[in-house]
Order: sequence, then C-alpha cells, then structure tokens
Amino acid sequence: VRFELDFNDRQIDLMQEGFDLAVRIATLADSSLIARRLAPIRHAVCASPDYLTRNGTPESAADLVHHACLVYSNLSDPSLWSYRGPDGQPGSVRVPIRLAASSGNFLMRAAIAGEGLLMHPTFYLHEALRLGRLVRVLTDHTWAELSAYAVYPPTRHLPRRVRACIEFVAYRLAGEPHW
Repeated sequence: VRFELDFNDRQIDLMQEGFDLAVRIATLADSSLIARRLAPIRHAVCASPDYLTRNGTPESAADLVHHACLVYSNLSDPSLWSYRGPDGQPGSVRVPIRLAASSGNFLMRAAIAGEGLLMHPTFYLHEALRLGRLVRVLTDHTWAELSAYAVYPPTRHLPRRVRACIEFVAYRLAGEPHW
C-alpha cells in the first residue's frame, strides 16, 4: 500500500484527480460517491483564559455578538454559528469576525494566543482544553455536529487496499472518539 496524503480542505473530484478515497467532514450532499460514516464531529466554543479575563465570559449565545470571533473561512457562512440551546430549541447567532482562516490549526493557535472566541471541532481542541490553554464556554449549548465519512467512487470491486484502509480507520474511530 502506498499513501499519498493531501491535507488541503478544498473539495476535490476524486475520480478526476485520481484519488481512491477521501475523508470528508461535512453534511454530505447527494452524489454518485459512496460514503461510510466514520465518527461524529462535535464542536465547542472556547477561548483562552487570558481572553476571557480581558473580555468576560459570554453567558448566552446572544452575548457572542460582543466578542471577537475566529472563524473557519471554508464554511459557506462562517459568521453564522448554529446551536441548540439549553431548552433544546435550535438557534443561531451571527458573530463578528475578527479573524478568518482556512487552517484549523492556525485558528486554534490564535485562540490560545488570546485573539478571540472560536467554535471548532473537538478533535482540534481536546488537548488544549485538557491542558487548560483553552476553556469551553456556553457548555449548556450544543454546537454544530457533523460526521466524518470515508468517501470513494462507486466501483464493482473496491480495491483491497482501499477497503483495508477504510476498515482500519472505521475501527480506530468506532464508538465515541476520545476527543
């Protein structure tokens, strides 16, 4: 098995660009591709302790409009943060953007540096949260939840190497991922 990894977040055409497999974190649109769900992708809103000391801690989703927010620019509407409130009702808030970037790691580092609040997938945040570099806020809200999928072109016979890779990743992410 030979791996060639492309860590770009752009949407690629698997067949056109010659890829056997992609891992996509999204709400998948209908397509001719085959998708296998791998894991839930949950989000949290957080900031550095320094940012919260300087700017206060939001007590409701509506308070987010008074904060500097860091957003992932590859989203269709990065400034619109959707949630389910403590009462279970869906809601959304349009946040002011201080910084937009297409790199999840860059945004997390900016949040750790005290640049603003960040709604981000927990697979990025879990270590910084554990170490206290970031602090979750509005923990009584449920933020965007997506899924990670293995996506591949339809074929009569999926190559063994591709099937083995999918099975391995599915096994490693089975159940509730540690993040």
